[in-house]
Amino acid sequence: MQASDRFNINSQLEHLQAKYVGTGHADLNRFEWAVNIQRDSYASYIGHYPILAYFAIAENESIARERYNFMQKMLLPCGLPPEREDD
Repeated sequence: MQASDRFNINSQLEHLQAKYVGTGHADLNRFEWAVNIQRDSYASYIGHYPILAYFAIAENESIARERYNFMQKMLLPCGLPPEREDD
């Protein structure tokens, strides 16, 4: 692999990280990463009707109730953020 290839790969990665929030960046902490993963998962569940219907049947709830529950879980999917230490 040549130096120009590495530069091209890094510039493509930086472009993806700037364009899409969920791809992360160097300053992303563990909590923010987990929140992105959970929100992406819930959005996928809501957006794909067969998966939503599967969850509704498994939990014996209506599909609209499951959609509402997933949207509520998207607000704080991993609980409150941890306290930051200001040095």
